[in-house]
Amino acid sequence: MQSKHFVKAALFTVFIVAAFFTGWEIYLRSKGVKVAYDDGKELWADKRARVYQPANEATVFIGSSRIKYDLDVATWRNLTGEDPVQLACEGASPLPVLDDLAADENFKGKLVIDVTEALFFSTPRSNRNDVPSFIAYSKKQTPSEKASFAINRRLEAGFVFLDKDNFSLNAFFDKLQVKDRPGVFGMPLFPMEFGRVNFDRQNQMADKFLTDTNLRNRVTGIWQLLRSINKTPPASGPLLDSFFTVVKARVDKIRSRGGQVLFVRTPSSGPFWMGEQKAFPKEKYWNPLLSLTNAPGIHFTDYPPIAHFVCPEWSHLSPKDAAIFTTHFISLLEEKGWKFPRRNTTALSLNLQP
Repeated sequence: MQSKHFVKAALFTVFIVAAFFTGWEIYLRSKGVKVAYDDGKELWADKRARVYQPANEATVFIGSSRIKYDLDVATWRNLTGEDPVQLACEGASPLPVLDDLAADENFKGKLVIDVTEALFFSTPRSNRNDVPSFIAYSKKQTPSEKASFAINRRLEAGFVFLDKDNFSLNAFFDKLQVKDRPGVFGMPLFPMEFGRVNFDRQNQMADKFLTDTNLRNRVTGIWQLLRSINKTPPASGPLLDSFFTVVKARVDKIRSRGGQVLFVRTPSSGPFWMGEQKAFPKEKYWNPLLSLTNAPGIHFTDYPPIAHFVCPEWSHLSPKDAAIFTTHFISLLEEKGWKFPRRNTTALSLNLQP
């Protein structure tokens, strides 16, 4: 008799839990929230494993958040027939990942390096401490961890509430407005609508972000705050020379194996771009980077088709502009000698129509 009561209690508990999560899922979807993926070490490692595809089947991207927003994966695949392997990380220098790829004798493909000067020429080399852990995890991932990732991928694809960056208990704690204490600085939180991450690790602004001035002002306010507390002067002199030396050595190593390397400076606008021009003038940073590495580069200000974008929060492109930027970027890459054997010229002409 007692066991029967336990069964009923267990079934009732399962029902309550299922009803709660069903209601939570329905509520989130009613608010227009779409599925997003946890952009952690597991997803990064999944992409890292794809860098060994033949050079005519994939291009690898490293850098900071701009290339994650500005490269539209669907447009790239449609126009080139290639797989874009996104290894960039928000708030981080690409140099640790460049080190990793240069040291990997099996990597011989095409590499695009996104240059956001304040991060590219930063000290320490990765402003985001978890990038080295991403790299380490990708080298030591166990079969059980890979199986767990495969299961989680299926679940994340079906349920909005599994977005742990926004809807987990820790995420709700992080959103509590706690005042900074002396000597303790809490990083301000970006609104969820600023960047939703898909399985290809592309970040996209939600429609609400593009139409809500308050949300955009929150992000521009964060940029201004970070700029005000960052007192580290731009790299110069011997320190800057050491950056160029390190990057040249890594680039040469990849090209010695038959790989291709290209640098890109993606668009920024407004006060952000004004400050970047002053702190990192092209003639001191971008131009020497290309000349000393003897590598091709695409700076958005040098090419009218990609020089006109206005970033909603001064630093990243909207999804619509990302598709346009990607279309022109592919054409510019071809002008630099890059080959895309399965080029979709019909789709290109449609994408470039006003």
